[in-house]
Amino acid sequence: MKELYKENILDHYSYPRNKGKLESPDILVKDSNPLCGDVVEFSISMDNGKVKEVMFDGKGCAISVAAASILSDFIKGKKVGDVLNIDKDDLLKILGIDPSPTRLKCVLLPLEVVKVGMKMYKAQLSSTKKPKVRFVRENEDTH
Repeated sequence: MKELYKENILDHYSYPRNKGKLESPDILVKDSNPLCGDVVEFSISMDNGKVKEVMFDGKGCAISVAAASILSDFIKGKKVGDVLNIDKDDLLKILGIDPSPTRLKCVLLPLEVVKVGMKMYKAQLSSTKKPKVRFVRENEDTH
């Protein structure tokens, strides 16, 4: 069974789903892990508080890219609150892996990036009908 999960990770790394950038997203968030050099950016379009479209871009190890690809598929159609409720255990279950402690940061980076965007989007919902979130953290160690 573990081989099946490994194949899924390699498939999403080799042929990532939703790779690229949306032209006019409601949420654009980018962050990196300076320890390993993984960089991930998500662009997300929202419709009535739900994820309408999502794409990601960036570079990283196989497990980081696969996690971003799988997560991008998983959050489509979900409400902001449902995305914010996804935790580490949920993501690991979706991925079907049990990574080492050093690889866990690679797995969690995409989820952390998405959640930052969703939190900012949710915070802006109280003051505007159509929030636009932009968050880009550039870590010197990743250039």
